Amino acid sequence: MKYRVPVVDLIGVQSRDSYRVLIATILSSRTKDEVTAEASTRLFNRAPDIDSLAKMPTAEIGDLIFPVGFYNTKAVHLQQTARMLKDIYRGEIPDSIEELVNLPGVGRKTANLVLAVAFDKPAICVDTHVHRIMNIWGYVKTKSPLETEMALRKKLPKKYWKKVNRVLVAFGQGKCKPVAPHCDDCILESDCAKINVIPRKI
Repeated sequence: MKYRVPVVDLIGVQSRDSYRVLIATILSSRTKDEVTAEASTRLFNRAPDIDSLAKMPTAEIGDLIFPVGFYNTKAVHLQQTARMLKDIYRGEIPDSIEELVNLPGVGRKTANLVLAVAFDKPAICVDTHVHRIMNIWGYVKTKSPLETEMALRKKLPKKYWKKVNRVLVAFGQGKCKPVAPHCDDCILESDCAKINVIPRKI
């Protein structure tokens, strides 16, 4: 089975443009990859850099990124983020998690993904797929993505940090799904602890 490359990783491979990676990552939250890709393309055509995004009215940003999840809120966050980057960071994207999470609309998941994709730094981006699958495997025993990130920082070899999100998001979308995972057709089936898993019926 072939898995799609997440749109943020694809942007990173194509350009390593930290501005584009950051904005696409903010857009991608609670949004399908294909919707994120289309919205990002529309927005970058009109706002190819921080200055142009900072000057764009939030209503116009919202129109361009619709129908991403929470597009009105994200439009406000994108404009605020662009203005902060321009005024505080001299038009540069910061490359530390402490600074990134100070930007509107940027949490640890987004910050870690930007560090890994845009700056090639060791960072563990834990979304619902990574959190869920790591617990299914029994590799960690945690109750939240933040707990999972901290547990993985202690346990997972650093050489895998940047890869884990890309691999497990694709795996979680295509095979180890939240509902009725395809355990019967999984190469890891015999080694998986299957904690709290109800496989699909075939």
